[in-house]
Amino acid sequence: MLKKIYITVLAVMLVAGCKKDPINVGPTNSFSTSTYPKTVSDLQTVLVSAYANLRDPGLFGFWFLPKALSNSMHTINSLYNGDPAWNEMANTNLSIGNTYVGAAWSALYVGVKDCNVTLYAANQFLVLNPNASAADKQTVNLITGQAYCLRGWYYMELECLFGEKYMGAGGTNGAAQGVPIYDGLPTDLASTQVARSSVKDTWAFIIGDFKTAQGLLKGQVWPATDEARVTEWTAEGLLGKAYVYTQDWADAKTALLDVITNSGKTLMPFATYANAFNGQNKFNSESLFELYIDANANGGYGVYSGAANSAAINGLIWSPFTFGGYNSNGTPFDGTENETQPLGYGNEFFHDKNVVRFGYSIGSAFNLVANPKYEPSVGPTFYNPQQIMDPTYMSQALAVRTNKTADPRLYVNALQPYVDSVQIDGKTWGKVAIPGQFAGNPNIYGWAVRKYSPITYNEGTGVGNPSGSGNTADAWDYYILRLADVYLLYAEAAIQSGDATTGLEYLNKVHRRAYGLDINTPAPNDYTSTSSATVAIGDPVLGNNPLYYERWAELFNEGSWWFDVCRWGIGKSEATYYGTAVNLNGPIAWDDTKSYVWPIPQSEINSNAKIKQSSGYIK
Repeated sequence: MLKKIYITVLAVMLVAGCKKDPINVGPTNSFSTSTYPKTVSDLQTVLVSAYANLRDPGLFGFWFLPKALSNSMHTINSLYNGDPAWNEMANTNLSIGNTYVGAAWSALYVGVKDCNVTLYAANQFLVLNPNASAADKQTVNLITGQAYCLRGWYYMELECLFGEKYMGAGGTNGAAQGVPIYDGLPTDLASTQVARSSVKDTWAFIIGDFKTAQGLLKGQVWPATDEARVTEWTAEGLLGKAYVYTQDWADAKTALLDVITNSGKTLMPFATYANAFNGQNKFNSESLFELYIDANANGGYGVYSGAANSAAINGLIWSPFTFGGYNSNGTPFDGTENETQPLGYGNEFFHDKNVVRFGYSIGSAFNLVANPKYEPSVGPTFYNPQQIMDPTYMSQALAVRTNKTADPRLYVNALQPYVDSVQIDGKTWGKVAIPGQFAGNPNIYGWAVRKYSPITYNEGTGVGNPSGSGNTADAWDYYILRLADVYLLYAEAAIQSGDATTGLEYLNKVHRRAYGLDINTPAPNDYTSTSSATVAIGDPVLGNNPLYYERWAELFNEGSWWFDVCRWGIGKSEATYYGTAVNLNGPIAWDDTKSYVWPIPQSEINSNAKIKQSSGYIK
């Protein structure tokens, strides 16, 4: 029942049942390989850590998406200027001591370690059980298959973030520095000193892990209680992504088409898709690898709560603003119209440039008028604002949605102030507000993040949270791989191998879904060439590139755009498009010699004598 546990339970299980006097008991966070794992249940507890590590604060637990990648990709603008590390991310000009770089490096390698421990333990189980049943041996195969798949993912993230170059067709850039490869458990200090493998060897290792996982997991269908486990289709989908990232177009097409044709997965209808990022429609028809978050099981501050089944707290950072709201003690604010309250920390909001990039063309300027339904006896609150958007602009804004002149995915990803609503108390809907410091500025759109954001409760106070007041944690799952990504990767592989017709069809399938159309029926707004115009207004990067635009729009704020920017080499043009960020002084300082690569953390340089820094960070 991995979906419901997803936690590190190994130490607890090892201590249970111990009858020795505590003074004679060894470390409770370790085990003896001479006696453990004795059963497949023991072995499952070892595997759990490899999954649980995905929620490390340095990964999906807190820092990786809202603080590192969302700043780097400029999906957001940061209101908070007190963190130099995420200011560096927004500036794409990192120091070797950057907090989030170090945290990601550490957490990803802990994941590698957890997978290697699982593989070691699986072998040890067979040593301890030479007469294991066929059923137990098959379970061991499934456990090792999951470990290989997860290890491949951890290494792919490491290589995409820290490898000096993406490998091109025919092994181009293959000799550049990749990342250190640990394919087993170090037994002494010397074996922890590992040099960086080449880019070519790193990708070969990643691809090998995914292939091995695919074979071991072949045919396995998990019950509903284990939906969070990876499958053969997870492994093959990630394998296809690795092939695309290394420009092996032929193998990419083979792997990705197999997932599309035989996995049984389908694109969600738009109505389902639109609400699949905020706690609804979990493990849907499109999900291939999903990080399960159980908000009901956590009694405190997310990954820092100490609760066994801790959740993530990304939503604290990019939570939307509304009017007034509630204090932490549950009493209403009594402030003025300009007093806004986030459903969390509210440190970030939707970058204005993204509103236009989704095709919103009527501008940001509108007047505020008196709310004819305002109730003075209640006072200004999130559900009783004193002022509202003027009806003329409101009518225009609603027409954009109704007529779909902007990409409908804009409203999946963002909330429009004075138009969209949220539930700060978990029951009453109130209008979204522009962050207070920009209130009344006609040049600021001030839209809020919707995807992966708390929109039906206050993540800062816990009011309205599914698990009760006081619970400060996310209430939604995170997609690590879903079918739309596979479609777009397949489209890219087809186009790059000379089959633009097939590539365009798969781009159009995803595009049609966005507009609520049948994905298999040609539509008037289909792309007819690889340089067709998109809705990205005046955008030199995405305006006439359907492949780039669809990956940007479809997977917005899911973390993958940073890897696309780096592998396509469009960092400078992206920096030029966004220009700057609220937490920066001046333009984004993109540098082609270093900005595509995260530096090896100084802590690793200090502890590993064999590792070398990436060239762009050597002064």
